[in-house]
Amino acid sequence: MVAGCPAMVIFLLAGHVRAQAQDSDARARQIVTQMTLDEKVSQMHGTKTKQIVRVVLGIPRLGIPDLLVTNGPAGFGPAGPGHSGKATALPAPIALAATWDLGAAREYGVITAREAADCGNTFLEAPDINIARVPQCGRTFEAYGEDPYLAGRLAVANITGIQSQGIIANVKHYAGNNQEANRKWVNDAIDERTLREIYLPAFEASVKEGHAESVMAAYNQVNGAYCSENDILLKQILKKEWGFQGFITSDFGAVHSTSGPVLNGLDLEMPDGKWLGDPLKAAILAGKVPVGVIDEHLIRRFRTMMDAGVWDHLPAQKPIPAEKNGAIACRLAKEGMVLLRNEDAFLPLKAKALKTVALIGPYAMQASTGGGGSSHVTPAYTVPPLEGLQDLLGRGVSITLNNGGNIAAAAALARRADVAIVMVGNQSKEGRDISLALGDAQDALVMAVAGANRRTVVVVKSGGPVLMPWIDRVPAVLEAWYPGEEDGNAVAAILFGDVNPSAKLPITFPASVGDVPAHTVAQYPGTGAPGHTVAHYSEGVLVGYRWYDAEDIDPLFPFGYGLSYTTFAYKNLKLSSRTLSRFSPLRVGFDITNTGKAIGAEIAQVYVGIPSHPGVNQPPRQLKGFARVSLAPGQTVHASVALNTRAFAYWDTGAHAWKVAPGDYPIYVGASSRDLRLEGRITVKEGLEQGP
Repeated sequence: MVAGCPAMVIFLLAGHVRAQAQDSDARARQIVTQMTLDEKVSQMHGTKTKQIVRVVLGIPRLGIPDLLVTNGPAGFGPAGPGHSGKATALPAPIALAATWDLGAAREYGVITAREAADCGNTFLEAPDINIARVPQCGRTFEAYGEDPYLAGRLAVANITGIQSQGIIANVKHYAGNNQEANRKWVNDAIDERTLREIYLPAFEASVKEGHAESVMAAYNQVNGAYCSENDILLKQILKKEWGFQGFITSDFGAVHSTSGPVLNGLDLEMPDGKWLGDPLKAAILAGKVPVGVIDEHLIRRFRTMMDAGVWDHLPAQKPIPAEKNGAIACRLAKEGMVLLRNEDAFLPLKAKALKTVALIGPYAMQASTGGGGSSHVTPAYTVPPLEGLQDLLGRGVSITLNNGGNIAAAAALARRADVAIVMVGNQSKEGRDISLALGDAQDALVMAVAGANRRTVVVVKSGGPVLMPWIDRVPAVLEAWYPGEEDGNAVAAILFGDVNPSAKLPITFPASVGDVPAHTVAQYPGTGAPGHTVAHYSEGVLVGYRWYDAEDIDPLFPFGYGLSYTTFAYKNLKLSSRTLSRFSPLRVGFDITNTGKAIGAEIAQVYVGIPSHPGVNQPPRQLKGFARVSLAPGQTVHASVALNTRAFAYWDTGAHAWKVAPGDYPIYVGASSRDLRLEGRITVKEGLEQGP
C-alpha cells in the first residue's frame, strides 16, 4: 500500500493506465488502416541525407509526427540539424556506476532527457548497459561495468529518469556488444546459461522493471544470427517471454537483409532505408513479407510514441539550464571518483601546508569531458584542472603546469614543489579497443616524478581499468574516470578533502593483461577471417570478479573496492530466515558504524555463494544486493537488503528456466568482493523453479 493513497485510488489509477494503453493501441491501429503501402514502408526506417539525419520523418496528412533521435548515454549528445547544441558533459557512465547510487542514476537520466527535450528531441539512445566482458573495450566508459546485477539496478533507475521527462529511452546494445574489434560482424558464441546469467539480466530488468519503451539491436551476431534479425533474442525472449510492448530499432547500419529482420522482430531500421526501404516494398509485393507483419511493427511504435506523450506534444525548444545542471554534474563527478591508494593517510592534502604545487601530465592540461564516438557531448563549458585547483587553493599557493612531454623537465619541476599531482589517462572511443597500458610514456613519467618527489599523487582519468606498474612508488592514487565538464572543481574537492570519496569500483582492475578472463585470441578478439570472426565466450559465467575469485587470481584492485577518508565497521548480521521461500524475500540485516573522524558514505555489498552441482559450476560469490549509507563520525545505521528467490537461482539449460538448487548458500556482507566482513548461511531443502 502506498502511504496516503487509498486502495480504491490505486485501482482507479491502474484502470486509467490500462484504458490509456487500450486507447493508444486502437488509435494506432486506426491510423495504420489509413496508410498506403508507400507510407507504411516510409515509417519502417529513418532518413539520412546531407540535410537530414537522426530522424524518422512523419506523415503530416495522417498526423504522424517526426521521431527525432539523439544519442545520450553520457549526456545529451549528437542529434539532427536544428535539434543539437551544447549540453552538460556529465561524468562518464562508468563513473556513475562507481557511485552505486540509484538516485544519482535517475538524476543522470533526468538531466540528459530534459536537455534532449530542450533541443526538441523525442527519442534518446540511452542507456548503454553492455557488460564489460573485455576491459579493453573502447566503450567500457559508456556503460556500467562488469556485473549484471549492478548494471540492471542502475539501468532501471536511469531509464525511469529519462522517461519521467516524456522522452523515449532506447536501451542498448541488445545483446553481446562487448568489444569494438570486429564489432559489425563478430559472431559471439555464447552458451545459453552464460547468455541468461550474464548478458541478458540488465536488459530483462530494463524491460520488466524500467519499462523501457525501446530497445536497440546491436551490430554483432549472437550464435550465428545478427542481432537485428535474431529470432531468439528479439521475438522469443524480448517480445514474447519478457512481454516487451515497445519497439526495437537497429543500431546505425546494423541491418543486413530485408525479410529476416522484419519477420524476426525488428521494428525500425536506422539511420536510413537501405534494407527496409525500397527492398522492403519489393519483398511485400513479391509475397515474401506479409503486409500484416509491417502493420504490427508500426502499431508498436505509434502506440509507444502516443503513450510516451511525444505524438501529440513535441517538446518546446529552449535554452538548457547550464549553471544548474553543471552543479549537479560536479556533484556526480565527485561521488563517482574512487580512491584506490592512500598510504599513511596522505590524502586529503592540506592547503595551509602548501606553498607550491607541480601539476603535471597530459591529462592536467584540459578537462576530460568524456570518451569519443557517438556518445560525445559538446560541453556547455569546462573547468580545467589548473582552474579548479587554483580556485580552491587561492592565489597564496603557486601552481606550475607542465604537460609531461619532457620527462626530465617534469621531474625537475616536481623536485622543487611541496607536492606533485600527476594526471595520466587514456582516451577511449567507439570503434576501437584500447590497451590496458597507459600510452605516451605516461608510466615512465609517473616513475620519474615519484622518484623526484615522494609526495606525489596520481590522478587517473580513464574509461576503464589501466595497469599501474608504478603503484608502489606513490602514496596516493585517485581514479577520476572522465569527470565531465566540471573536472577541475571535482578533482580538487576530492584531493583536498572538501568531499570524502565514497565510490567503489564497478569493474576489476587486473594486475596484468594476462589475468583477464578473456585472455586467449579465441576468446578475444576472436578467430576467423574478417567478416567471419567468432569470439568464443569459453569463460562462461566467469566474467569479471567471478573469474578472479574462481581462479584465485589477485587483481590489482577488486570489484567493489574503494577507500574513504574515514573507516567503517560491520557487525550484527541477521538473516530473516534460515530457509528460502519462493513467496517472501530473504532479508539481510546488519549494522554499519563510522569508526573514523569524517562524515562519509559506505557502499555495503551482499554476495551469495550459489552451490555448484554436476554440470553447473558456480563462482565462489555473486553480487545480489547493496546498500549505500551516509554516516557521521561515531554513527551506527542498521541496513537491510532484500534478496528475492532470483538471487539464488541459476539458469537450467535443460528446463530453459531459472531454478534454485537444494543446498547450503553462504551469504556474505562486506566492503568489496574481496573484503567480506560478515557471513551467514541459509539452506534450501528442495529445488525451486522460477520459470523463464
